[in-house]
Order: sequence, then C-alpha cells, then structure tokens
Amino acid sequence: MSLARSRPRFRDPEKGGSSAPKAALGPTLVKRSARDIPPPAGFRIVLISFLAALVGLLAGVIAFVLYRLIGFFTNIAFYHRVSWLLTSAQHNRLGISVIAVPVVGGIIVGFMAKYGSPRIKGHGIPEAMEAVLTNKSKIQPRVALLKPISAAIAIGTGGPFGAEGPIIQTGGAVGSVIGQFLHTTASERKVLLACGAGAGMAATFNTPIAGVILAIELLLFEFKSRSFIPLVIASTLATAVHMQLLGQGPMFVVHATDFGIPHAIPFYLLLGGLCGVAAVGFTRLLYWTEDQFQHLPFDSLWWPAVGALALGIIGFFVPRVFGVGYDTISDILNGQLVLKLLLIVMAAKAVALVVSLGSGTSGGLLAPMFMSSAAMGCAFAIGIDRIFPWAHLAPGAFAIVAMGAVFGAASRATFTFIIFAFEITRDYNSVLPLMLVSVIAEGIAILLMPKATIMTEKLARRGLYIHQDYEADIMQQVAVSEMMDADPPTISGKMQIGELTELIAHHDPALSRHQGIMIVDDNKRLTGIVTRGDLLRALEADPSGKMPVLEAGTRALTVTYPDEVLHTAVSKMLRNNIGRLPVVDRNDEKRIVGYIGRPGIMAARLRRWNEEHVREIGWIRRQHVK
Repeated sequence: MSLARSRPRFRDPEKGGSSAPKAALGPTLVKRSARDIPPPAGFRIVLISFLAALVGLLAGVIAFVLYRLIGFFTNIAFYHRVSWLLTSAQHNRLGISVIAVPVVGGIIVGFMAKYGSPRIKGHGIPEAMEAVLTNKSKIQPRVALLKPISAAIAIGTGGPFGAEGPIIQTGGAVGSVIGQFLHTTASERKVLLACGAGAGMAATFNTPIAGVILAIELLLFEFKSRSFIPLVIASTLATAVHMQLLGQGPMFVVHATDFGIPHAIPFYLLLGGLCGVAAVGFTRLLYWTEDQFQHLPFDSLWWPAVGALALGIIGFFVPRVFGVGYDTISDILNGQLVLKLLLIVMAAKAVALVVSLGSGTSGGLLAPMFMSSAAMGCAFAIGIDRIFPWAHLAPGAFAIVAMGAVFGAASRATFTFIIFAFEITRDYNSVLPLMLVSVIAEGIAILLMPKATIMTEKLARRGLYIHQDYEADIMQQVAVSEMMDADPPTISGKMQIGELTELIAHHDPALSRHQGIMIVDDNKRLTGIVTRGDLLRALEADPSGKMPVLEAGTRALTVTYPDEVLHTAVSKMLRNNIGRLPVVDRNDEKRIVGYIGRPGIMAARLRRWNEEHVREIGWIRRQHVK
C-alpha cells in the first residue's frame, strides 16, 4: 500500500528503479486503467473451469477417434478389410509377410517425424512435461493433429504400444492450444494442459480419479484449488464421454479374485522387491536402446523402420506383442495363461517395446508395460504356488498388483497407479496389497535410480531436472511477525545525508545491520525509507552532504503487516522490485512495528532446513549423558 503519492527524487534500483520516469516506480505509483486490473481469482477459476470442461469433452472424443483410427489401420494392415472396430492383430494369417507390416508403419512415422514435427516421437508424457518446463506450457497445434495420426499408424501396423500416451499428449496439446487462443497466464495454460492430459488418461481407461492424480503427480506438482477443480471437471466429463461412446465398463475385464490378505503378505513383500528391480531394469534398458540407435550410421528418418523390423520378427513368433494388447492383458489379469506363455509374453513384449520405442516412433508406454509387469506378477504367483503348494496365491491378484507397482515405481507416480489399479478392479480388497507392493517398489527404484525416472531421464539428459516431490511452502506457513526485526532503527527526515553516512561509516550497530533505514517525522510516524544506494546517488548530486534524507529517500512506500504470511510479503517485494518492507500496524499504516528484509526471508528457509537436517538429542542419549 502506498503511504504517500509524492514522487521521490532518487530511487534505489532494489526498490523499483533509479531515477526512472513514473512507469518505473511500480504499481504503487502508477494509475492503472480498469482493464489493466486483473479480475478476481475466483473469476479466473470459474473461467478456467469452463475451459477445462471443453477440454475434457474434446479429450473424450479424441480417445474415441483414436481408437477408431487404430482399429481402421489394424484391419487394413492385418486383415485387408475396411472396419473401424478395434481388433487384435494376433489372429492375422499373413504368415512370414507379417514382418513387413510394422516396417511400412515405421517408414510412414519416420517421414511424419522428419517433415511434420519431431514432437510426435516418444510416448507423450515427457513431451508434455517438457512443454510445461521450458515453453510456458505452449504446444504447437500441429502436434495435436500429427500425434494421434502417427500413433494410430504405428499401433495399427503392429506397434506394441498403448493408445493412452498419444491421447494424453494430444489432450494436453488441445488444452495448451485453447490456453494460447485466449488471454491466459502460463500457470493457467499449465492447468489446461494438465486437464487435457488427465482427461486423456481418464478417457482411455475409464479411470477418472487416476486421471486427476496423474496430472498432479507428473505435470502440475501442486495441489491447489485453481488446478484441482478444473482437473476434476475435465476428468469427469472425459469419462462420461468414454461411457457414452465406448461403454461403461472398465478397459480391462477383471473377475473377482482373492488377494490373500493377510496370509499372502510375505509374498507381496517379495513381489515389491521384484517390481522395483523390474522398474529400474526396464527404464535403463529403454534408454540404453535409445543410445544404440543414436550410433546408427544413417538418417534418423529410418530408425523407426529398423525398430519395426525387429518388432515384425518378434511378432512373427509371438503375435500377442502386436498392437495395444488389451485382450491379452485381460487374459493375464484373469489368470488364463499358462506359466510358459506368461514368461514368453513378458519377455517378448518388453523387448519389442524397448526396440520400437527406442527407435523414435510414436506410441504409449503404459499398456505394454502393464502387459509385461502383469505377466511377471502372474508368473510369480504360479511359481510360488509350485514351490509352496500351501500358499494358494491367486495369479490374477498378483498380476493386478504388479501391473500398478512397476509403472508406478518407474515413473514415481505411485499414488496414481495404486488408484488406477483399484479403479480397474473396483475391488476394495486390492488396496492393501497395492499400497504395500507399490511403496516397496518405489523405495527400491529411488535407491537404485535416485536422479531420474522413466519419464524424466530424457529431460535430465537435456539438463532439465524435475523435482517431483512437492510440499507446503514455508513462506505460506510463517507470519511476517515471526521473522521481522521488531526494533528497527529509524532516523529523522531532517537529518542530512552527510550525518547519516558518517554514522554508517563508523559502524553504528543500529544502522549497519540494515540496507534500508526507515525515516520518521517528529511524532515517530513513518514518512519514507532511505537505502545506501539512495545515499550514494544523493552524494553524487550534492557532494556537500546537506540534502535531507527524506529528499534522498523514497516516500512512496510498499508495506506489509505483521499478520501477513511471508509469501505475501515476498510477492510484494517481487512485484515492486524491492528488497525490504516496513512492517506497519494494519489499523494505523504510519505506525512502525517492524522491518522485514532478505535476511528475514532467508531465516525462514534456514528454519525449514534445520527442521529437515538437524537432529535433536533423543531421550536415550539424554539419559546416557546424565
């Protein structure tokens, strides 16, 4: 708040400029028109929520269209018929010529990536994360068009991918484009992008809660009303569209199963360790494969075709690796595959995925990892039952738990995939083993791969390190009164600058500890503030040092109050480009109650650091000392 409207003769750059014209004095001195004043925060939430509803509806439609496109290309490529229904490629009768089908798709995707947009490469989520981090949540409109088409071609010609990654990226691109079309902030575009991504997840698997949490854990890294409300709206509407167009049931049909709690807990502990190792191994194998493609002696345009050739060879022997494989996942979750076939599917799908995705083609990562990890969990339960017949483990239960735990650990989105696995089973009994196995797997993944995840490794190689943990900001929890100097020095406005510089030069303890000194009148009422920068410029203008400090300092002040949180005070400093604030009584804005500067802000950070790292002496040690 401004305590005076007179314009100062000298300004400290730390307080909003030097001797700049009126526009440089900051919002406390500039008269703004009505259209320059931002609307209330509540209005923006309502507006973004309406836009999120639109994004959610579009994401649901995009999911439906992409499924139909995948069905169209699958029927054309493997069955030479025209149909839009999503079907499995494993029942084709092409014989050895099936090897050429993925190669054709790989060539087409290679040309699209080369001459359309390289952003269509990959499985989608890291690209959305990169847009949030480096490009203010701006995604090119053509990505929203080329990504689903390239993914439909890649998957329809046998690519071992899921549709969810492209739908997530395309939904995020649609949200970003809508945000760019209107007047929005970077944070609002990020919310719209996340709404599109979360809605894409929800529309793919009919899992609205997991869609919301996925967006929070992998794109937003915050839990605020401004983002949570639009996310829920977008995810709900996308799921409603899914129900209307694709049916009300979950993507995977899972029969009732016995999760064996509590007698199976020891085996779930073992499964957690196995899932953690599998998550790390798969991540490293994927990026090692990408590195090998970088060494190929020809243009990257042909890399997807090379990966597709390897896929075709694998698919000739194991047709279940072709396509999204939702039917195979359902078979695994219901324990309908024998141990030998489970092991073949687990290995073949994993190798086909890393070779195909590592080549730079377009497709989703979730469904193929679900297939491999579910097969691993199912095989684990069958193997344990053979070794310990008394265990009576349900293979389907262990498949469901492993499916959520491996991808959760690999992506550090554990909560998302606990909820995801629960939503597809709709069985509350699955929650306990899901939580136990998932957190053990994540702990092992953090131990073995602490700096990156399957989502962030690519970004980390470009120097973009993502802090995926989020917590309450200490600035939002500490009041100004806790960190302010309650007895700051003050000087009379009549004092000359020469006198003040003499006091500072002789290290007056009251004046030396602050860069800014508050100016008061004869009644000890706040009238201004002067900084050392003000004094230097004043001495240049008046070497005699007889200028009053009030004339040298700033009389148009931004202040804070003792009951405000530090976050509010810091925001005022940033908006006005200043490094300190007088703390005044809220009911009498010229009565000084304190002073807050950068040291006070850093002291709050130091408090949080001490809380996390400084160990206090425990009771046992105290007794020993006594």
